[in-house]
Amino acid sequence: MFKKIMTVIKDAIKEEYKFIIALIVIYGILQIPLNYYIIVGGGIDDVASRINVENKHKSKGSFNISYVTELKGNLLTYGLSYIIPTWDRESADDYKYNTNESIDDIEFRSDLYLTDANEVAKYWAYTLANKEVKEKDSKLYIITVFDEADGSLKVQDQVLSMDNNTYKTVDEYRDYLQTKNEKDTVEVKILRNNKEKTVKTKLTKVDDRIVLGVGLKYVTEYKTDPNVSIKFKKSESGSSGGLITTLEIYNQLTKKDLTKGYKIAGTGAIEPDGTIGEIGGVEYKILGASKDKADYFLVPAGDNYKAAVKYKKDKHLNIKLIKVKSINDAITKLESLK
Repeated sequence: MFKKIMTVIKDAIKEEYKFIIALIVIYGILQIPLNYYIIVGGGIDDVASRINVENKHKSKGSFNISYVTELKGNLLTYGLSYIIPTWDRESADDYKYNTNESIDDIEFRSDLYLTDANEVAKYWAYTLANKEVKEKDSKLYIITVFDEADGSLKVQDQVLSMDNNTYKTVDEYRDYLQTKNEKDTVEVKILRNNKEKTVKTKLTKVDDRIVLGVGLKYVTEYKTDPNVSIKFKKSESGSSGGLITTLEIYNQLTKKDLTKGYKIAGTGAIEPDGTIGEIGGVEYKILGASKDKADYFLVPAGDNYKAAVKYKKDKHLNIKLIKVKSINDAITKLESLK
């Protein structure tokens, strides 16, 4: 029986081999990557499944992170984006600080932004809940390399020191550079691929300031009591979930239930000073939240809120918008819900 089946398959391949080869070639061509991300939809997810505070308080409703589903662009997905009405295209260049960045650089930066957002969320949730939160560790990373840099430093490098000096903020590093002159050289000790090395970097001048030509970002890790674990999916990145993450942690820490039994979604980056930063793709996120029957959607004040109001009206969405300027503002407005 098996031999008969194999014979039939072999005969079919012999007769149709040209067609089969053509299909393989076409499939290969359609997989050629393009410098695009394809937006294929959005939705919301209960963030409680990713956050767990020891001895947490339960809530009647839920806080939900809003997400936008993206595919890496290739000839197939790019073509389909012109056929499927709900799909859209965004150039990968929109995610870049300069044209030399790779997709890997973009994804590293997005992952780092998520890590930072989670740590800042811990800090504000525990601070506002009057719970113990202490700085545990702080690391400085290079998140972009601009055209004026000399090429010795790379995205993903962790900066350990500069001329054997260490500072606690990015501004302090920048202030140190202002003591130097254009074309001076500084020694930067870095951790690259888990190996320490020292590179000599030539300084340049931009807008009357002495610079390395790189973007720097500190990420501070916090120790908390009670302990909290945060585990996002590998596919999730970026800083836009910071607001909802902060509210969920705060809600688990305190007896009062901010959800009031509602399904609450939202978006917005949580800044170190507690303000809520604007994000991209707010329209996709509101549409996904409305589709998934959220009662309220928290939106950063400013252009995000203006765009959200217009989009809700244009699409006749049945979801209530709440404009928020800071984490304190968000908590106050949620406490006032009936």
